[in-house]
Amino acid sequence: MTEWITQTSWLVPFYGLFGAIITLPWASGVITRTGPRPAAYFNLLMTVVASVHGGLIFWSTWQEPVRELVFHWLQVADLDISLVIEISPVSTGAMEIITSLSLFAQLYALGYMEKDWALARFFSLVGIFEGAMAGIVLSNSLFLTYALLEMLTLSTYLLVGFWYAQPLVVTAARDAFLTKRVGDVLLLMGVVALATMAGTLNFNELYDWAGTANLEPWMATLLGLALIAGPIGKCAQFPLHLWLDEAMEGPNPASVLRNSLVVCCGAYVLVKLLPILAMSPVTLSVLVGIGVVTAIGESLVAIAQIDIKRSLSHTTSAYLGLVFICVGMGRAEVAFCLLLAHAVAKAVLFMSTGSIIFTTNNQNLTELGGLWSKMPATTTAFVVGTAGMSGLIPLGGYWALSKGVNAFWGEHPWLVGVFLLVDGLTILGLTRVFRLVFLGNPQPKTRRAPEVAWPMAFPMVALTIVTLLMPLILQRISLLPPAKYEYLTQLPQLLLFGASAIGCGVGSIIYLPRTWSRSVLAPLKFVQDLLAYDFYIDKLYRITVVFAVGSLSKITYWIDQNIVDGFVNFIGLATVFGGQSLKYNVSGKSQFYVLTILIGVSLLALLMTLPFSQWSLSEWSLEQWSFISGK
Repeated sequence: MTEWITQTSWLVPFYGLFGAIITLPWASGVITRTGPRPAAYFNLLMTVVASVHGGLIFWSTWQEPVRELVFHWLQVADLDISLVIEISPVSTGAMEIITSLSLFAQLYALGYMEKDWALARFFSLVGIFEGAMAGIVLSNSLFLTYALLEMLTLSTYLLVGFWYAQPLVVTAARDAFLTKRVGDVLLLMGVVALATMAGTLNFNELYDWAGTANLEPWMATLLGLALIAGPIGKCAQFPLHLWLDEAMEGPNPASVLRNSLVVCCGAYVLVKLLPILAMSPVTLSVLVGIGVVTAIGESLVAIAQIDIKRSLSHTTSAYLGLVFICVGMGRAEVAFCLLLAHAVAKAVLFMSTGSIIFTTNNQNLTELGGLWSKMPATTTAFVVGTAGMSGLIPLGGYWALSKGVNAFWGEHPWLVGVFLLVDGLTILGLTRVFRLVFLGNPQPKTRRAPEVAWPMAFPMVALTIVTLLMPLILQRISLLPPAKYEYLTQLPQLLLFGASAIGCGVGSIIYLPRTWSRSVLAPLKFVQDLLAYDFYIDKLYRITVVFAVGSLSKITYWIDQNIVDGFVNFIGLATVFGGQSLKYNVSGKSQFYVLTILIGVSLLALLMTLPFSQWSLSEWSLEQWSFISGK
């Protein structure tokens, strides 16, 4: 029985895809009499099956050796493209996290979008979303991983643009798609180059090749930079980080999955590529640099946002920046610990945020307040989610960050400072959001704000409990050995707790005017706008990259219209003019045709017999000049 469960692990990603196919008649409007809810129920059922099956696979593979399932997809001459599935505690555990969080998100969506006319289409897209992510963590082939990443990009585009009747949503979906395409195209270049050099795309064989390959430093660097471009786009890291902020225009249940799982899938792929990236120290340094810039920059930007979803999305990019630092330093176990703690805590935070938006029909922080007594379950979820992803003891975020601080304490103390700074800024921003949303006096839009119904409350409360139990989960899956449970007995842990406490304290006492009027002091006004507009990176792109591409497009268009098309049009006009002219020579008399042929042959014979090769340029020039000048 155990063997059969293990051998059928490849079915788990297909459950979500099968659920998406089942819902197509409702999503496309073929079935309308029953309403869209049956489609949601079908998709929920398939996700339940995927979660149960994934759980059985995880427990059957726990502490078992890694196994592979190989499906030969294309074999031509020396080319062998195989679809390889890895069955290990890490891959099956990640798959179970994806299916479980997807189940909670879909239950949540059943309440959040109960009145949406396109409910069936939403659940169909979520099925594709879930299937692609489950396939990515199981894949042990770079070819299959890239194909699934493309599927994830497409489903992200469709979910961000779900409410396509709104112009801002269409713009956000387009920008998210194009930004991620930049990373995907560079990743494709790296995949093709790697396949050419290594002769395979299976990760295990690539690891063997990387251990013996002797590439030039510049070639290894270019290969590494191309391979990390895809994860940079998926994880919303600088300079491809702007899409996650705009993606908040999509439905909140999709934001739950996007901020908790999609970004983690990109980081998971990055960890899988680590032995290949290690061939280039420059690539690893770039990873660390990108992580530092994104973590600190996005933590600062999150503090200045007045949209609650956008504020949380910037903290996602910041937290994934810490993951990039860990991967760049070769500490994959720390990266996995951070990803797991962040995924569950961020899902709870976005469910709490969705409950606020659903009840108040508003997500502007300046128009909220006084909700703590009206929405106790939502308030508790937000507090637990905040503690779960920060350095406040004793939840999962503390232990994950503590693991990172301990890893870099001896040799790289400056990275410890980055961890402490990001942790302090993150909890400062979340404390600020908590004060504006839940404390203070009720505002006009929050005076009547009841708690959400059970379809939204149940998954939110369930994930709140999971967040509280995260330290035990980390210990149970060996990401946190028992020896690590040393409460504030060492300096690194003390500094981490101190950074969280300072951030929470500053966030609790700073002045937060609800009018949010801009300061009259020029320096403060400049800093406020700098952070609120994400360091003006969007405008910088518009005056550099967008302007350059637009100008090049205009030049290319002019060349195409005036030179290429002009030459083609000239040939066409010459042909038409010649045909129109020659048609008058067609008299229908054979004598005229014979005369024409005779003249043409005579001219041709004359040209062939003229002694051009015997003419001398000097003689020709002297004789002709003498004749012309009359001398």
